[in-house]
Amino acid sequence: MEYFGKDVPKLGFGLMRLPKLADGKTIDIEQTKQLVDKFMEAGLTYFDTAYVYDAGGSEKAAKAALVDRYPRDSFTLCSKLNASMMCHDEESAKQQFFTSLERTGAGYFDYYLLHALGHGNYKKYDEYHIWDFVKEQQMKGLIKHWGFSFHADHELLDELLTAHPEVEFVQLQINYADWENHEIESRACYEVARKHGKSIVVMEPIKGGALANPPQTVQDIFKKANPSLSVASWAVRFAASLDGILTVLSGMSTMEQMLDNISYMKDFKPLDDSERETVRQAQIALNAVQQIPCTTCHYCVHGCPKKIDIPSIFTAMNRNLVYGQLGEARNMYAMAVSKGGKASDCIACGQCEKVCPQHLKIISYLKECSKVLEA
Repeated sequence: MEYFGKDVPKLGFGLMRLPKLADGKTIDIEQTKQLVDKFMEAGLTYFDTAYVYDAGGSEKAAKAALVDRYPRDSFTLCSKLNASMMCHDEESAKQQFFTSLERTGAGYFDYYLLHALGHGNYKKYDEYHIWDFVKEQQMKGLIKHWGFSFHADHELLDELLTAHPEVEFVQLQINYADWENHEIESRACYEVARKHGKSIVVMEPIKGGALANPPQTVQDIFKKANPSLSVASWAVRFAASLDGILTVLSGMSTMEQMLDNISYMKDFKPLDDSERETVRQAQIALNAVQQIPCTTCHYCVHGCPKKIDIPSIFTAMNRNLVYGQLGEARNMYAMAVSKGGKASDCIACGQCEKVCPQHLKIISYLKECSKVLEA
């Protein structure tokens, strides 16, 4: 079936989790250049960043590693405007677009998104007239194609696409772990988007890296089916094999990850029936394992009054839940809280839960982490 973006290469480079220098905060530009070069050499062209990612320097890194080094027509760049984070009124929200243009030096964006729409913030985009704003920028030639990224249920997605039929594509969280998840609604949201004839950019295909190293029972299923393929490849190919996919974003931070992704996505082949059955068996095995389904996006951290590194604490907890390594989990926890608050410092203000794309019950999880990891 024909759709917008059908000929776009099915692997996109997500610039949210770029490699860091020894301080753990500053992006390693030289290493990022190497990743960009390898990506471009493979004939892949889609790069994804966002205004709010530049708390870590993502847009500036895109300029240094990509825009300043390659002809503008040799790649496509996507950025995003978030009307509920890092702004306080209509003017500061709209300014994100112009700041992103300046940071990236791109001149225009091939793709542009209203960022992370959900029940807690979607009305802000109406209040601040952001829908009309991006259409105005498109008319000026500063945006070629636009849409929105989404973190809510399929009913709200249907409502938004009905109200805004001019949207060209949507960005959805799709992976085999969340396909039937009643909180994320990957399948239901995918089906709504396709019902409206919208192309889809996939985010979190590896669920923040969790599906690159899932529980051993899941790994065993994939390795038995094809020992030569990485475990992560099954997750990316699952998403890319769906109809209507514009591209699948992968937040690569090492050359090993880049080379692995290129090995099976440069000449992408969709899953066959046997491989789909393998993924189904993996889904069953994964659902049997208790864990905290955090994707380490760190949105929850920015406004935490106690400066709790929530994703790192959850990663430590999962080491115990998934692998039964309580000692290692406590060591990881000690590192996670060495420069910030402990799980027990949580004052239950709820700021984190309001911005969590995964709709996690973070306050409750932190209480459990405190009991287990601070004992």
